[in-house]
Amino acid sequence: MAETPRDLSAIGGEILNASRNELYMNLPYMDAALCALRFVPGSEVTLSLATDGEQLYYDGAWLSDRYLRSRTAVNRSYLHVILHCMLRHLGKKRGKVPQLWDLACDAAVESILDELDYPCLAEGTVPMKQKFWGECRRDMKVLTAEGIYRRLLRLGLSEYELAQLQRRFLADDHGLWDRQEEGQDQNQRQDQKWKDLAEKTQTGLETVLSDKGTGGEAVLEQVRVAVRDDVDYRAFLRRFATPREVLAVDGDAFDYIFYTYGLQLYGNMPLVEPPETKEEKRIEDFVIAVDTSMSTSGQLVRRFLACTYAILRSTGTFTRKVNIRILQCDDRIRSDVRIQDLEELRDYMDHFALIGGSATDFRPVFQHVDQLIRQGAFTSLRGLIYFTDGMGIYPQKRPPYDVAFVLLQEPPLSVKMPPWAIRLVLEEPDLERAARQAAEAMEDEIDWEELPRS
Repeated sequence: MAETPRDLSAIGGEILNASRNELYMNLPYMDAALCALRFVPGSEVTLSLATDGEQLYYDGAWLSDRYLRSRTAVNRSYLHVILHCMLRHLGKKRGKVPQLWDLACDAAVESILDELDYPCLAEGTVPMKQKFWGECRRDMKVLTAEGIYRRLLRLGLSEYELAQLQRRFLADDHGLWDRQEEGQDQNQRQDQKWKDLAEKTQTGLETVLSDKGTGGEAVLEQVRVAVRDDVDYRAFLRRFATPREVLAVDGDAFDYIFYTYGLQLYGNMPLVEPPETKEEKRIEDFVIAVDTSMSTSGQLVRRFLACTYAILRSTGTFTRKVNIRILQCDDRIRSDVRIQDLEELRDYMDHFALIGGSATDFRPVFQHVDQLIRQGAFTSLRGLIYFTDGMGIYPQKRPPYDVAFVLLQEPPLSVKMPPWAIRLVLEEPDLERAARQAAEAMEDEIDWEELPRS
């Protein structure tokens, strides 16, 4: 006797419960995320599973047939949907090319599933997937949806090539991602909910399972990217400023009542004069170190310097006369250039050439800066910014100034930075946004279109 649609819906719910329980037994660090969606049978679902971030919709007939063919395929599809939510792919779709963003998200999630070494998720080797991931890893160390999406934009694949990739990576229906019926507040609450769940998963992985070699590292690498907040590079640079007096009217310390009272009483004689100086945080001594190993691109370094120049010029953080040292180093110091004003920095940036190409050792930079301090080259050095990919030999001892390692993408988990290091992941979109904001804040100081592109 054939099953009725109602029976198939009930059976589909039981299949999802069984799949969730099996995944939980193998991935206990994802317990909260695995239980975060309510199962709802839905006839509008064109594939086995779909989600709007709150419910998990399924077609009972399709899911039953899929389960009979392959139980692991159902497990992969279930976890595929959960990872989409946990990596916050749903809320990031707005403003992107839908076809490319959907493919990028599927490829990123499938790369995680492929690295999870559990029998309940085993799919076997798919050559086209492996080839695509291998090509992506040439450009990025962690296969994120954002990185894959930017690569797809650059490639400009034909419709046939896109269709081939979609056929290999597609596992769920993304049609509900575009729904904005609940309004912006609801979307923000949902995004925060999944960010909190991702942070719980991250904590579990870091404290329990990150060293078990079962593929948990793949989840952790992407979760670290997903929970990272947007970077304000302009605000970040201001932390290296020191208080000093400058010639300017301090409106906060000036009492306008006595000033206007004197004008009223004596005509043109105020009782108090405005202060001629005020205290501001300015950067005078500063070190920019550039990793010139084989893994560093000269165009990216020029873009980083251009962005830094634009920000410092626009915020008024620097004094007229500065003391900047720009160091290039791989396994030894290759170049040490002293900059005394921002025009010299602009000239250096325009004629920048990357020197080096060996392995990375961060220690020579710190030894060199220590020597400069002993020689009296700095009067109030607050910090050093090191532009690098993060992979190299770090000094053991903390220096007497703040050190920030600026990375253009999240480094692999194998990279262990010292606890005293400030780590800032500044991806290319963050860099571009910071430079645009700085350019808008200035009056014809920077032509954005002339800034070098990677």
